[in-house]
Amino acid sequence: MSAFKTLDDISVSGKRCLVRVDLNVPMADGKVSDATRIERIAPTVNELSDKGAKVIMLAHFGRPKGKVVPEMSLNQIVDACAKVFGKPVGFSELNGDTISTMADGDVILLENTRFFEGEEKNDAAFAKELASMGDIYVADAFSASHRAHASTVGLADHLPTVAGRTMQAEVEALEKALADPVRPVLAVVGGAKVSTKIDLLENLVKRVDMLAIGGGMANTFLAAQGTDVGKSLCEHDLRETALKIFSAAKEAGCELLLPDDVVVAEEFTANAPSSTKPASSVTADEMILDAGPATVAVLKDAINKSSTVVWNGPLGAFEIEPFDKATVAAAKHAAEKTASGSLMSVAGGGDTVAALNHANAAEQFTYVSTAGGAFLEWLEGKALPGVEILRNKSK
Repeated sequence: MSAFKTLDDISVSGKRCLVRVDLNVPMADGKVSDATRIERIAPTVNELSDKGAKVIMLAHFGRPKGKVVPEMSLNQIVDACAKVFGKPVGFSELNGDTISTMADGDVILLENTRFFEGEEKNDAAFAKELASMGDIYVADAFSASHRAHASTVGLADHLPTVAGRTMQAEVEALEKALADPVRPVLAVVGGAKVSTKIDLLENLVKRVDMLAIGGGMANTFLAAQGTDVGKSLCEHDLRETALKIFSAAKEAGCELLLPDDVVVAEEFTANAPSSTKPASSVTADEMILDAGPATVAVLKDAINKSSTVVWNGPLGAFEIEPFDKATVAAAKHAAEKTASGSLMSVAGGGDTVAALNHANAAEQFTYVSTAGGAFLEWLEGKALPGVEILRNKSK
């Protein structure tokens, strides 16, 4: 039983369903270059359409800041949506005129909600105007749920509200991973900077049994312990923050895993001459660009011991060979353990999806979130307005 209502709890036949989706997709030469987010919302849209609902999609695109910016029109996404859904998709300005002519099962996409100032301000009058176009509000944009906007939160004040299938899957996966996980839990956190993930690390050490830190972030922790990291990416000014996280981990009984060995090079270029050495042996003219094989072995062992893995960020400069090896090896191992049924694995945020796709591991993870900021805020322990309204409406 979910903590909120879903499509299972409501009759939609003949009803106008305002479905808040995430269509903030990447574009190249006027075409959608990655349709992942469209594919994620297809189950919700098609289920509603097949059940005879009038499906009215609401979404934002870019940051037009309350003004009409033609190159940020959602009209350019319509063809890609129709292709993924396998059915015609109409388009309408945000005035509701087209909705009156819709037949049951029709699908239309409304213009960019952020063309209106009232959207990001969660203006009550704008939310009411949006609500007048529908009978039911279906929240299906977890990736926008950390924003208290009119189309993510305000609509719930005026209409019966349920979660779509994407929202439902995302929240259920994250709750299984952190709110009520099967232990032991391992968190793998990588990426460039500690400064962007302080809240995340401080929350995770209290929630997980093991925390593996990789990427440029690991250099800051190594340096805080007195290790010379040469000319590696490192936030030396965050020494006290790193020491505080060490201390919090110890107090919480969370085992902190840092690289034992590293792959170094004198320059950050593709196929630059590189070598593997103990983390304690980096020279002044070298930079750490990946974790070494001994570190990967420790991480694989930690994965073997775990029942749940939460993954955010790469372990090295995975975009450039050969500095992708640790990320690929560890991700593949987690994917294999998941496929064998011995691991629940949830990943998301920023470069994570790209890194897992690069490793050909994403398909086998239990759940890979396409939400960037919302996924991180969830890991930080913050309440997300777009999720809270679903819980509140179910009370």
